[in-house]
Amino acid sequence: MVATDFDQSAGAQVVADLTKQGHKAMFLTQDVTSETRWMEVASEIEHRYGRLNVLVSNAGIALDVSIVDMSLVDWRRQIAVNLDGVFLSVKYSLPLMRIRRGGGSIILMSSIAGLSGVKRLAGYCATKGGIRLFAKAVALECASEGIRVNSVHPGTIVTPIPKKLYGAVADPIELGKREPLGRAGQPMEVAQGVLYLASDASSYVTGTELAIDGGRCAGPYSRKTDARVAATGSSNATRDIELQSEGVSSGLGTADPCEHF
Repeated sequence: MVATDFDQSAGAQVVADLTKQGHKAMFLTQDVTSETRWMEVASEIEHRYGRLNVLVSNAGIALDVSIVDMSLVDWRRQIAVNLDGVFLSVKYSLPLMRIRRGGGSIILMSSIAGLSGVKRLAGYCATKGGIRLFAKAVALECASEGIRVNSVHPGTIVTPIPKKLYGAVADPIELGKREPLGRAGQPMEVAQGVLYLASDASSYVTGTELAIDGGRCAGPYSRKTDARVAATGSSNATRDIELQSEGVSSGLGTADPCEHF
């Protein structure tokens, strides 16, 4: 395994943890927006390992800002990391997968914010939605070579990102209580989805999106009305659902902070 990141200490720790578990791993510093650096990383991988079997393109940033207040610099920064970085990762990984025509799997990390809009995250939504369709286009381009391409769309996940973006108000554990499954997801649950797409268990899966979101993508949902139905079981409770569901944002487009990471 090759881990890349701009954070050298974090990357080194990942490699150390994997090595302790008996895995072979190495770390390379990376700036996903730099084409020159991508060329260097790809060359190093080919030199050390001969080819690449799986790419997980995971880098991303989000800025909480209204459209009017968002500067062009802010917009372009999100495009650079979230879209340019994904494009470059695929551009320079594909030739490594084509060596000896062994096929491969490309997994692009998006978000459920790439499936529906979120207030004040227009730049993030635009880039994550772009990843979804980019994956589909590349999947069609590479299908005949046995290279599969899919996107992953996490929902509310317990990571440091929400609090970094919004502060203490965005506690993913509390936000997760409103999901259909009643809790936030764990990073390992996202990792298991990535592992599935990387493995032969998904050998007939390409050009699709995997939502790991506790049921959020299934449609409008309110745990309050769900509890009321369980408590009363009456026809009036059914009417309450119909009325309150009209006030629930369709799909994923809520105004609540940081439910889409």
